[in-house]
Amino acid sequence: MASKKVVHIVGTGTIGEPLIGLFAEKKASLGFDEVTFHKRTPLMTDRSKVTNLIKRGAHLACDESSRKGFRDIGIEPDYEHHEALRQATVVIDCTPSDVGLQNKKEIYEKYAHNTLGFIAQGSEFGFGKPYVRHISDRTLKHGQDQFIQVLSCNTHNLSALIDLVGLRGGADNLVEGRFLCIRRANDISQDTSFVPSPQVNRHKDERFGTHHARDAWHLFHQLGHDLNLFSSALKVNSQYMHAVHFNLKVRKPTSAEALLEAFKTDDRVALTYKNSANSVFSFGRDYGHYGRIMNQAVLVAPTLMVRDRTEVVGFCFTPQDGNALISSVAAATWFVYPESYEQKMECLRDSIFDEI
Repeated sequence: MASKKVVHIVGTGTIGEPLIGLFAEKKASLGFDEVTFHKRTPLMTDRSKVTNLIKRGAHLACDESSRKGFRDIGIEPDYEHHEALRQATVVIDCTPSDVGLQNKKEIYEKYAHNTLGFIAQGSEFGFGKPYVRHISDRTLKHGQDQFIQVLSCNTHNLSALIDLVGLRGGADNLVEGRFLCIRRANDISQDTSFVPSPQVNRHKDERFGTHHARDAWHLFHQLGHDLNLFSSALKVNSQYMHAVHFNLKVRKPTSAEALLEAFKTDDRVALTYKNSANSVFSFGRDYGHYGRIMNQAVLVAPTLMVRDRTEVVGFCFTPQDGNALISSVAAATWFVYPESYEQKMECLRDSIFDEI
């Protein structure tokens, strides 16, 4: 394995593009020497994006069959894709749903002998060990866990709430957790998949409802918990942010005041007194890292209520992209620096907020 530390990112979509830019800007602080990225199709509509990622210091890799197409639109690739894979220390897959699993079987397993680790994003259930930063870090085993699945942005939100509320009083404190994931329709960068009105999702899993509760269960099962979780989901005709309504029943009595103090001292959750997704989104645009809030959840403080001292309800906004991005960076840095990755992650501290 080469001594040069290279992170290779596959895909330039809503996760891939900001991740490439983040690594390009912070590579020295994170301990990487080079950032490469793969883009499959040369498109005029994406030329400005690719050109600016290259200007920021990332190196384009493409399939040999696409090289001429990139040259025709004025972009010179630095690597052929398999050449970039051969030199990669860590590979982060940011392709559309289910493509990551296919890539693992068809491509990544062939490079497992010369790559420290591979990371895929939320929808790739079964790709590897489920991971959310500051929850499952202690389950990671260097030299054994070569494939990691960074869970989805809403699952990050659920997991933070489960950990800070449900398990705050001990391993057996959570009686049940019920969540409604109110998802924005599509990202502002996307031209497709907008919905004209609220669109509900069916419950595909008899035990968990949607994948959000299922993935959170698997995350905490690694830690020895067998949690009673259920989630539902719908899309609304907004492009700003996801929101989550939560209902957590616990055994040990608590209060809204005590929980707010716990939230205030944990940087996974930012508090806000704003009650609209657009105003929270606007704050992220103005003060986040390229518009991203990197907390796992944004708790709307006035909505937090404790009924009968054991039922905790409220709303959180989900910093989509941001929370999965910081977990992806943490996992990639862990592969290379398992003893010091948290210190290196301090370079992103200014995008983690106490209050929004």
